[in-house]
Amino acid sequence: MKSKVYFISVDNSDKLQDIQQKLRRLLKESRLLDFIRKHDKVAIKMHFGEAGNTGHVKPEYVRCACENIIERQAACFLADTNTLYVGKRMNLDDHLKLAAEHGFTKENCLVDVVIADDTKKENVAEVAINQKFIKVAKIVKIFLEVDAILSIAHFKGHLMTGFAGALKNIGMGCASREGKLSQHSDIAPYVAVKKCIACKECIETCPAQAIFIRNEKAYIDPVKCIGCASCIAACQQNAIEVNWEAGGSNIQEKMVEYAKAVLEHKPGKSAFVNFAVKITKECDCLSKDDPRIVPDVGILASFDPLSIDKASLDLVNRLAGKDIFKEVHPLRNGFKQLEYAYNLGLGNPEYELIEL
Repeated sequence: MKSKVYFISVDNSDKLQDIQQKLRRLLKESRLLDFIRKHDKVAIKMHFGEAGNTGHVKPEYVRCACENIIERQAACFLADTNTLYVGKRMNLDDHLKLAAEHGFTKENCLVDVVIADDTKKENVAEVAINQKFIKVAKIVKIFLEVDAILSIAHFKGHLMTGFAGALKNIGMGCASREGKLSQHSDIAPYVAVKKCIACKECIETCPAQAIFIRNEKAYIDPVKCIGCASCIAACQQNAIEVNWEAGGSNIQEKMVEYAKAVLEHKPGKSAFVNFAVKITKECDCLSKDDPRIVPDVGILASFDPLSIDKASLDLVNRLAGKDIFKEVHPLRNGFKQLEYAYNLGLGNPEYELIEL
């Protein structure tokens, strides 16, 4: 049986209040949150956006979901995890401060923002899954302790996975930094020396101090490298590359295995919203105002993380008239995450699109 994906269109010219109304209608008519019961504790998995980024889902939209949950006499909070890469989301204090700067406050969203300090062992759970790559997943415990999870994701391109939506928001987004590291461990970037101008941007952004200058060119120490890809995003010369055929695409399957580790603990108690709005080439981890690569599409809702990502992809590509993510990330095959999610029983690539 096909999974249901509910969809309401959004136009570039829509004002903030217009999109709020559309989201409220989507939540009401899809009955997406009807599974939430009185006194349930709900984690709304978010990405608060890196400093300077404007593509992340706006707090005014998130407030609509919070209102819906509060009306059900349930408790909820906004949650994310800290990053591997160097930035304002790498540690608890800076991450909370940045979230507030981006408008994610109790005053604006009606609920608390919770970011676990995963440097403390008591905040991380080990989940045995015995999959192809990941045997034991390292998950930030708050996502396992709640009664339900609502993923609110920005659907956009991604440097390492081609595109990113619900599956990445859960799989990568709920992992501790050690868990993120295990997902990136096959990524071994190297410097294409002919392109390198020794600007040292990669050195400044590397959290592992794995890059150095030799003979006026940057070099990456593969022993020290943790595979976080910060250097790839930082290099303005496109001089840092990954040998994708040698295992670089394994990150998608590891990410999906992590999504399974989280979602198998929440049968019937998880739901997904994708904002295919301000669709950008790169993810919200980049500290810049990334421009649109395609006009706004709309908002989607489903109980199936695979179906909602596949529907988001189809709608974006239909509007673009081509596989836009393959065009901007030609060496990445984003379909791999969808295929693997189906193999692991995380959802159905066949869906019924219900347009509101």
